Amino acid sequence: MGVKESAIILLSGGLDSTVNLFEAHHAYKIGLVLTFDYGQRAAEREVQSSKLFCKTLGVPVRIVELPWFKEFTSTALVQRSGSNSQSLPKGIEVQISDLDHSQKTAQAVWVPNRNGIFLNIAAGFAEGLGASVVVTGFNLEEAETFPDNSEPYLLSLNQAFSFSTSNHVKVHSFTLQMRKDEIFRRALALNIPMEHLWPCYEDGPSPCQLCESCQRFLRAKLSLQHSFKNGGAS
Repeated sequence: MGVKESAIILLSGGLDSTVNLFEAHHAYKIGLVLTFDYGQRAAEREVQSSKLFCKTLGVPVRIVELPWFKEFTSTALVQRSGSNSQSLPKGIEVQISDLDHSQKTAQAVWVPNRNGIFLNIAAGFAEGLGASVVVTGFNLEEAETFPDNSEPYLLSLNQAFSFSTSNHVKVHSFTLQMRKDEIFRRALALNIPMEHLWPCYEDGPSPCQLCESCQRFLRAKLSLQHSFKNGGAS
């Protein structure tokens, strides 16, 4: 058996990134897990979930604080009040089955170059710590509304990092070609403790079940339950 490549993992404690963490735990030697606190509503809950999953797997985690995000974005994820703030779309304002509508409401939670900043930081950690791979939680479903979750973006990062890192760091996502219901199914197969995931944009005592992130998570869960009920899953 060959020596495993070392990888840096990006983890928010949500479904996609946690599945990628558990997949990476099998496929790579995890050098470090990075969780970002950029002033987002759910920062505290995301950090809690990330620390718990990393403790479960016995891998190191570092919380990277980026408080200056609030200086350049009006996103509802960061700005809760003030002249630049936006309201967080919830309930009937969110229509995850309507792509055109979703592309419009996505603007309220768009954070300028968030994934670009995160992945460039991760690539720096990777090169400095001797890791060759950065693992992130991209997926097909969110790529429809967030282009920085897409395969073309991942490939462009790999090209850029071939210039900006001496060891040519690569970005990988185990869920790149998967939709949320498929990712949910994989989470169950990996025996991830689902009760500790934090899929919500908010930071309450429990997920709000109304924001877009919650609604996508719940739809995937219900889809899988329906599949089990009708004998479509083993």
